Amino acid sequence: MDGIKYAVFTEKSIRLLGNNQYTSNVESGSTRAEIKHWIELFFGVKVIAMNSHRLPVPGKGRRMGPLMGHRMHYRRMIITLQPGYSIPPLIEKRT
Repeated sequence: MDGIKYAVFTEKSIRLLGNNQYTSNVESGSTRAEIKHWIELFFGVKVIAMNSHRLPVPGKGRRMGPLMGHRMHYRRMIITLQPGYSIPPLIEKRT
């Protein structure tokens, strides 16, 4: 699951949870088929639709010697599951 970075919790993504749609950021190099396969395999759910868009903020600039580069951009995926399936919330234990 290297392509999936983290789940996104914004006002819109919380509203979409009522429609059985989950939002997460993924690496821009990952394909829809890979993301769908990872979600179905890891969580044991059935994906019926996937929508994606690139985030409007470009990657942060980074200088490596005389060359100027940038950090990797992410895509945001909105994943729709079949009725009756859900992804359990990932609770991070803080110490």
